[in-house]
Amino acid sequence: MDHKLRRLKLACYTGNATMSVVASLSPVLFLTFRSLYGISYSMLGLLVLINYVTQLLIDLVFSFFSHRFNIPKTLRLMPIMAVLGFGLYAISPWLFPRHTYLGLVLGTILFCASSGLAEVLLSPVIAAIPAEDPDREMSKLHSVFAWSSVGVILVGTLFLLAFGNESWPFLALLFLIIPLASAILFSGAEIPKMETPQRVSGALAYFKNKWLWLSILAIFLGGAAECSMSQWSSGYLEQALGIPKVWGDVFGVALFSVALGLGRTLYAKFGKNLGKVITLGAVGAAICYLICTISPWPAIGLLACALTGFCTSMLWPGNLVLASDRFPTGGVFIFAMMAAGGDLGASVAPQLIGIITDTAMANPNIADLATQLDLAPEQLAMKLGMLVAMLFPLAAIPLYRHIWKQSARQSLPCARGGGKNL
Repeated sequence: MDHKLRRLKLACYTGNATMSVVASLSPVLFLTFRSLYGISYSMLGLLVLINYVTQLLIDLVFSFFSHRFNIPKTLRLMPIMAVLGFGLYAISPWLFPRHTYLGLVLGTILFCASSGLAEVLLSPVIAAIPAEDPDREMSKLHSVFAWSSVGVILVGTLFLLAFGNESWPFLALLFLIIPLASAILFSGAEIPKMETPQRVSGALAYFKNKWLWLSILAIFLGGAAECSMSQWSSGYLEQALGIPKVWGDVFGVALFSVALGLGRTLYAKFGKNLGKVITLGAVGAAICYLICTISPWPAIGLLACALTGFCTSMLWPGNLVLASDRFPTGGVFIFAMMAAGGDLGASVAPQLIGIITDTAMANPNIADLATQLDLAPEQLAMKLGMLVAMLFPLAAIPLYRHIWKQSARQSLPCARGGGKNL
């Protein structure tokens, strides 16, 4: 591989690392925001919703109007938007001293717009680079996201432990280094040509294919299963299981990302039979959510949180690969639609957990039940939120099994990206 292609791959990897900062930084800071600014669980969940809805809107715009965009210029603009977003997010306590939440929302919108562009464009860029095993290259790209999340969580947790919760704006500024590096790499990279529908009607034609809708539903459930735990595990481990935040973040949230990265890295090296992998992953994720909810032992609950990462590791990239195999001429449109489905799941599920938790805490019957179970009302409320989250991987099991069986029947090269269309 020549120098220009290596630079392009590195640019994509740093772009995905920026996405991990976008996805992981706010959850690490959830309880910090709650203690410093009195932000409710519903409003914290709303930050997650804003995150993914912003990305969803970007996905939808690209789904129908990708032919209107200059993709190389958009890729180069993408990390600059992230820099501006993180900067605004960091200075919000000083810029909006009485309305810090407003600054957090505005910064979130900016860096999530950048993340939405990355989600739509980085995968097709990697797919356009010649490779012997395209699906493994895709898994490798997504493993960068997971391993970077580990770094964000560890650095964030240790930074707050060393310098205190009030220092969180400087942590956000520290992470500006990653999108800055991405901007520099993309500025000198040669972007390959990627397929896009020539007009809106070309994109609309795909909606007549039932497999597009099944694929979108599949990644919706996968995104919900993964992001429910990744977004709420820090607060859940501290409030529901009584684990101190530093240990919950390091041994729970970080281990979730380690397991997520490990699953994707193992598939990138040894992977095959992708339909079976995602089906078993959904089964494992449902079991892990159930254990998190009912386990009376904090160590078991913590381990279940971490193992959820391994079980959900291939649900997002796996469904992305399967969809691109089914629609080999879909190009950016298919990647954008799949990103939209995944982002919708990743936005709805964490927000639902926040709403369920706040609603349960306000219910006097829950308080009585919590007393009977020797739990604090907040602990029981968060356990109920996690129980609702279990429904997403549970619903995915029959769908993934159907996809697996159809893939085998149609001889779809699930693990090789062969381009056959169902």
